Amino acid sequence: MEWTFEQVAGPFGATTEGPAWDGRFLYFTVLAKSLVMRYDPESGACIEWRTNSDRTNGMMFDAQGKLYGCSVARQAIVRFEDNSKVTTIADRLNGTRINTPNDLAIDRRGRIWFSNPWNEGITLPEQRREMQDEFILRTDPEPDGSWSVRAVASDTSVPNGVLLSPDERTLYVSQCDYGVDKPRELRAYPINDDGSLGDFTVLHTFGKDHRGVHRAVDGMCCDADGNIIAAAGWGQSGPGPMIYVFTPSGRILETHPCEQPSNCTFGDRDLQTLYVTTFGRTPSTGKLFRIRPNRKGWNLFP
Repeated sequence: MEWTFEQVAGPFGATTEGPAWDGRFLYFTVLAKSLVMRYDPESGACIEWRTNSDRTNGMMFDAQGKLYGCSVARQAIVRFEDNSKVTTIADRLNGTRINTPNDLAIDRRGRIWFSNPWNEGITLPEQRREMQDEFILRTDPEPDGSWSVRAVASDTSVPNGVLLSPDERTLYVSQCDYGVDKPRELRAYPINDDGSLGDFTVLHTFGKDHRGVHRAVDGMCCDADGNIIAAAGWGQSGPGPMIYVFTPSGRILETHPCEQPSNCTFGDRDLQTLYVTTFGRTPSTGKLFRIRPNRKGWNLFP
């Protein structure tokens, strides 16, 4: 059945990203404008919840209801506090400044798995790159209140979306290198008992091309059955912008054309509404859509 997406907010004239549901409101970012928006599905009101968010990209709530984000301008993983302050959680690996975190996934132990590409197109002019590697990193809370940072996958280039399976035995990663003949893949890394990652399996390849413009998965979420709901593709190449539904083994169950999707998550009190953010830089782009897809979502919180 074809999905009909309802626009509920925007356009904001810049990429919207990082949708996260807290049990009552849907939060999302307007990346280039450093805004975190809050949408109320009951009233339809959409307000600026935080300004000057340092170009936060992906966001997620942990199991305790704390909201974390990937700050491009700070080059850090940050936590949004109740007093309107922002706490830097992790910004260095072995003393070297990390790149521009894109997306994150938080497990039940509070460990934050995140992609670490260098997104030059959305950095500020004064930002400088220190780290050449574009790995998957993880920051862990330590008993003394500090956070450690380690590389958990060193075989990625331009990683984008990251997602944990509901049983936390698999980390899904979008390998999204735009270079000519570079791989663009949805990968599944097994998580070992010691927290390390095993060798990945390619669940889906989005193809190589001589122009280097194919677009793989941007953001993704899980439904209650463990299927992967993924925002991928664009109008420049391939089958176009889509919401894909993959099984955990990579079989495509459904595809649904959608206006330039950037990320998605389930929300509403029954977790049966899929919210989709979109990318773009023109005045008519950067929106929030929703759809009731006859699927129940899975969220760590609430």
